[in-house]
Amino acid sequence: MTIKVVRGNPTPEELAAALTVVRARAVTAAAEPSTTDRPRDAWSDPSRIATHRLPQPGPASWGRTYWPG
Repeated sequence: MTIKVVRGNPTPEELAAALTVVRARAVTAAAEPSTTDRPRDAWSDPSRIATHRLPQPGPASWGRTYWPG
């Protein structure tokens, strides 16, 4: 990793403090589980909207497709 100072003239102490923050953030980000490792949130689970079976086909099935019977 390369860090370049583009403006100003930081003291060695200021530069060390900035690098400490950057390294701490990198370690924290590496330790956090990725979004694929987390369990699925109940809100995004598609099965929550399909809680009952779909109506059987028939002449009046169009009226039962949205409203629960």
